[in-house]
Amino acid sequence: MNIKYAMIALGTVVVLSVGGYALYAQGMKSGMKMSGAPLGDKSSGAASAAAGTGESGKKILYWHDPMVPSQKFDKPGKSPFMDMQLVPVYAGADGDEGKVVISPRVQQNLGIRTALVSRSRFSPSLQAVGSVAYNERAVVMVEARSAGFVERLHVRAVQDPVKKGQPLVELYIPEWIAAQEEYISVKRMQGPGTDAMLSGAKQRMRLVGMSDGQVRQVESSNKVNARMTLTSPVSGIVSELNVREGMTVAPGAPLFRINGLDTVWINAEVPETRAASLSPGTLVTAQIPALPGVSLKGKVSALLPEVNASTRTLKARVEIANPGHRIVPGMFATLSFTPQASAEVLTVPSEAVIRTGTRSVVMLAVGDGRFQSVDVVVGSESSGETEIRSGLEAGQKVVVSGQFLIDSEASLKGTTTRMNDVPPAAVSQAPVAARGKVEEIDGDMLTISHDPIPQLKWGAMTMPFKLKALTLASGLQVGDVVDFELMALKDGTYQITSLRKSASGSAPPAARMNEMDMSGMDMGSTKKPAADSGARK
Repeated sequence: MNIKYAMIALGTVVVLSVGGYALYAQGMKSGMKMSGAPLGDKSSGAASAAAGTGESGKKILYWHDPMVPSQKFDKPGKSPFMDMQLVPVYAGADGDEGKVVISPRVQQNLGIRTALVSRSRFSPSLQAVGSVAYNERAVVMVEARSAGFVERLHVRAVQDPVKKGQPLVELYIPEWIAAQEEYISVKRMQGPGTDAMLSGAKQRMRLVGMSDGQVRQVESSNKVNARMTLTSPVSGIVSELNVREGMTVAPGAPLFRINGLDTVWINAEVPETRAASLSPGTLVTAQIPALPGVSLKGKVSALLPEVNASTRTLKARVEIANPGHRIVPGMFATLSFTPQASAEVLTVPSEAVIRTGTRSVVMLAVGDGRFQSVDVVVGSESSGETEIRSGLEAGQKVVVSGQFLIDSEASLKGTTTRMNDVPPAAVSQAPVAARGKVEEIDGDMLTISHDPIPQLKWGAMTMPFKLKALTLASGLQVGDVVDFELMALKDGTYQITSLRKSASGSAPPAARMNEMDMSGMDMGSTKKPAADSGARK
């Protein structure tokens, strides 16, 4: 009889072992399906792992726990998070290199839009601000050509406007009297050799500072004129006034500085990173708030070879015509530069580029609902388009709306399960029912070996859960079989909201596998468990 009972016990252990292994294999199958891994026996998987390839010949990128997909491992083994084996991720699978699969329904809910990478002639526009200044090339200095005295001053204040030919000052010049009287005396003389003397007297008048017009006036009138009236050579503004009535002036002394207003400069601050697109002759359109509705045309006359260390900008000097002299120095101006169109380049909508500060990223739609982040090198930007210098090819599709939901590899892998076609119960706040065996009680944490949970696409495994209230664990002991409900939290973890002892009292498959110490079994063989395991059962 003892032999008969022993045989019955041994047969029971074998049946339970095979059934437990079948359920465990089913859980592994679900986990491997989630990671894109092909199914096969452990022996062949170990051989392919050593070679870095799977049964299908696909390259193994890394191993991970399907429940914690963001953590990568470089070799197979048991998960440090769950009571299950790590599964490989193959090249081309859903989790491959930051790829994520999003169902059409979820894409519509997230408002994901895409645009083509196109090739076109790119003419980057540049906006800048600046202030109006005098055109330093239109400055005139009025000086005294001979020593004399200021008898009358016609312009008495700085910033007074003057017109071309307008009298500025009257000077009494004693040196002119002797030169003019000598010329008149020689002219009255008669006889041979007087022509040479007359020419010398005329030259002396020029040497004392008289102009050709003043010399001709003395020739025609035969009268001495000791006073000179200086006039403005251009129309503009008197910016410097260095003379007053009664002063004595020396030859070459600067009396007036006059700035012309026919053209003005606008000094614009241009970022040093954009200055390379500008050159002398680039067309510019200026808007001045003091002249609403007026657009002025001009061009870049020079790019000053100096960078402002504080603002990291270069100064672009723009020359603008000033009809009516309505633009005056100090006015604020907004400038729009129009550089020449460049050769054909790749462009994408600017909203598709995610700038992290250290790199630029776009989300690439690779087809069949798959998306992948791609690093790109960007160039200029204009009219909502950004130049792509490397990283993309013409005809590819990039995400222009909703890409911030899938912009990092960690977020992609952490939300793959949620974003696929999972039942609404897995992504809603509805509780999910499950059954399991209590393995450990640690404060508000409860470790349970639970059955497969189809609503969450979880296989049978052992994992810790947080209790909503400590009272839920009241009266529980390690080894109790419980029915419980899970609720998803905002951080992606799950919390037990209700719990009671199971009426059936039978342990779930995951718990039975733990009791049989599956870690010591070879899943690729039919090795029977030891006799002492059956005795424990």
